[in-house]
Amino acid sequence: MSASNVYENAPLGSLINYGDHPPKPPTRFTKKFAAWEGRNGVGRLIKKTPPREHEAWSSPAAITLHEGNFSSGSAILVTVRRTHSIDSDLIFKIIERPAIGMVRVLRVCDGNIELLHLADNREAAELWLVMHPYSHTILEEVTADEVGADVVEGRTAA
Repeated sequence: MSASNVYENAPLGSLINYGDHPPKPPTRFTKKFAAWEGRNGVGRLIKKTPPREHEAWSSPAAITLHEGNFSSGSAILVTVRRTHSIDSDLIFKIIERPAIGMVRVLRVCDGNIELLHLADNREAAELWLVMHPYSHTILEEVTADEVGADVVEGRTAA
């Protein structure tokens, strides 16, 4: 599947595998291993950026995947996100879509929507928001209609 298919069909919160899928080199080959890790991974879809047209330049639509956090104790020190243009040469695969009843904590800013957190239920989402206050947030529940549309339209997680 291409990045443009993920952009068009995958809901925010989906778990996405991406890469060019060569065999993983041994870790002792540090440069080869680092290059492989830069082009192969798994992340949660947190943002879909529409194409932009400016006088001097233009950029295609893109998807942003959250790959993880590096923390010390309770403080997150580094957040790893990767943004891929929809014309990327990598192969993408939807591993998992959000389940019915899960709640997305979304931030709306300048017309862009970004997933901040994916909670198991509304109570957990509200608790997360109390602990992590953000402005311009909305809660969006994953409904049976959304999951049903994927089935009717032939979209599957695999």
